[in-house]
Amino acid sequence: MAQPDPTNDQRKAWMSLLAKAPAADLARLWAGYDAAPAFTWLRPPEIGMVMVRGRAGAIGAAFNLGEMSVTRCSLKLASGEVGHAYVQGRDTAKAQNAAVIDALMQTEAAPRLRTAVLMPLQAGLAAAADARAGKAAATKVEFFTMVRGENA
Repeated sequence: MAQPDPTNDQRKAWMSLLAKAPAADLARLWAGYDAAPAFTWLRPPEIGMVMVRGRAGAIGAAFNLGEMSVTRCSLKLASGEVGHAYVQGRDTAKAQNAAVIDALMQTEAAPRLRTAVLMPLQAGLAAAADARAGKAAATKVEFFTMVRGENA
């Protein structure tokens, strides 16, 4: 029933997308998909904290920037695939949806799920990034130097 295992890079990509996607968009697209499959919890949604680290100029020594809340969970489908999710914030529903999708992406449902859920999420994130870039570009200031007569 299951398709061949996806590569680590493919799985990283869809898990990153699920983690970054707005919870409302993920819930809307997931609700438009088929009924949720049967699963058992390996780790029910838990809310905790992680330390966020940074680097000055992306090259300096790492330093602790602060803490942020995360929600994690793991589940196992009746067919045996295991799904995991780590999402920013305290949204247990988003974590559950992401974990179920992660597990289903390891099955034969992956192509349909990619089209119905992942591709629209990717398009939405790309549109949001373009909008942010457009707003930033609108504030760009062009500096120029005028040549004075004695310098010519």
